Parts: sequence; structure tokens; C-alpha cells
Amino acid sequence: MLIQSLQSLFTRDLNKLKTEIESYKKDDSIWKIDKNISNSAGNLCLHLIGNINHFVGAILGNSGYVRNRELEFSLKDIPRTELIKQIESTIEVVNSTLDKLPAEDLEKEYPIEPLGYKMTTEYFLIHLIGHLEYHLGQINYHRRLLDVQ
Repeated sequence: MLIQSLQSLFTRDLNKLKTEIESYKKDDSIWKIDKNISNSAGNLCLHLIGNINHFVGAILGNSGYVRNRELEFSLKDIPRTELIKQIESTIEVVNSTLDKLPAEDLEKEYPIEPLGYKMTTEYFLIHLIGHLEYHLGQINYHRRLLDVQ
């Protein structure tokens, strides 16, 4: 039951991310930074895609995804269509990985310690949803503040 709830939440919030990126009026606004806003929506989007593909797809699903976290924050001007395609692919990765994850594995220790301490897989997946929602809120504010005509 928890696996289905996790799939539902990841899918819901990744679809919200897709909607946020689609809602920018101007493509260049996706990559805009200003004063104290040092991360563009595009870079936050790449960060979320990399984060989820690494911690869910590669670590739990053995997808073979190789993360380059530095590029998530340094790449610029990726076309909106490419970002959307990567979001959609990430939704597929999450759902296919969690479809194959036995429910009892949620109570097992997550294979690595990304937060610096041991935790269950269940705990870390819930953490990842919170991380997704945090940056999703930042992207929403970014769009409303910097996507001006």
C-alpha cells in the first residue's frame, strides 16, 4: 500500500513540475537568476531529475543512471521540450522501479547514507518527496517573480 502511495505522490509532484515548466511564458525566463535568486528554475528542474534518477532509479532500480550533480547547476539553456521529456522519463523510472520493489524492502536499510546516517528505504523515499516539494515551491515562486513580460 505504501509503495502505491509513494508512486502516486512522486507522479503527482513530477507532473506539477512539468506544469510549472510548461507555464513559463518565455523560455529564457526558465534560466533567469536575479539578485538573491541564485538557482534558475531550469537548474532546479535538472537537479530534481538527477536526484530522483540517482536515488530511486540507479540505487534502488539498478537503472545504470550516472549522476553529474555539478552539471545540474551549471548547464544552461536546455530547451523546455527537453526538460519536459526528462521529467516524463523520470516519472517512468520512479514507477517502474517502485513496481519492482518488494514491500518488505521499504523496511530495510537504504543501501547508502546520503544524509550521513543509516535510514530505512521508506524513510528516505519520504525524504525525497519532501525534497521534490521544497524545490517545486521554489520553482513556482521563481516563475511568478521572474517570468515577466
